[in-house]
Amino acid sequence: MSARNNKANKAAARERLRVEREQQAKKEKTRRQLIVIASTVAVLAVAGGISYAVIQSNEPTAWESAKDAKTVTAPKNTSGTHGTEVVVGKATAKKTLEVFEDARCPSCAQFEQGVSETVKKDLAAGKYKLKFVGATFIDNMDDGEGSKNALSALGAALDVSPEAFTEYKAALYSKKFHPTESKDTFAKDSYMLEIADSVPALKNNAAFEKNVKDGTFDAWAMKMSKEFDDSGVGGTPTLRMDGKKITVEGSDNPPMTADEFNTAVGKALKAA
Repeated sequence: MSARNNKANKAAARERLRVEREQQAKKEKTRRQLIVIASTVAVLAVAGGISYAVIQSNEPTAWESAKDAKTVTAPKNTSGTHGTEVVVGKATAKKTLEVFEDARCPSCAQFEQGVSETVKKDLAAGKYKLKFVGATFIDNMDDGEGSKNALSALGAALDVSPEAFTEYKAALYSKKFHPTESKDTFAKDSYMLEIADSVPALKNNAAFEKNVKDGTFDAWAMKMSKEFDDSGVGGTPTLRMDGKKITVEGSDNPPMTADEFNTAVGKALKAA
């Protein structure tokens, strides 16, 4: 092999090596660029996710929005500011029995199971009118929604008729449907509608069902709850007539049986 050919081969080999190095360098540069781009995208995605999560966490809940609502849709058969005056019974009745209740309250369930039939008869006889004030404080104890949702559903029943409201309230507190206090079952619209099937005026009632599902009376329920908060009443159930608390004689306890109720309310009705 001539010296010339040997030099040419070496030069060609060096050139190939140079080209291969340049190509490898370009590949390595491209790889680094892709890594930087991918890392940047990942950081932005994480940051965006965190920002979205922060925004979401700062969004008010549906019930918080209902509480602050400027416009309140009140059920029919109500009166007063925002429709929070709920009075059922004969207009000719001279006395008004105030009843303060929380839908999730187990003592309220015991009270309703013991006296609801007596109250129904008394209202029909015109012995007194009944003013209902709904509370939602039990929800505050466990971040629940059942008291609020049940109160809104009661508003939907009241929108149908006072009779439907009275029967639906009794059904909510019945042994068949009332859950234990630790279970927030009333938060489910489906359960509210299941209970409504036991009330003839509400069963298959499309307007009632729509109002429950749409939360038509959610803001009204929150206004009603504020009525309770501002009433000075410390617990449920509480009964008052002429501004005076009705209790079992010799105690601070509300009447929980028909006999106790008849005695205590009878005394209040006779009072001047």
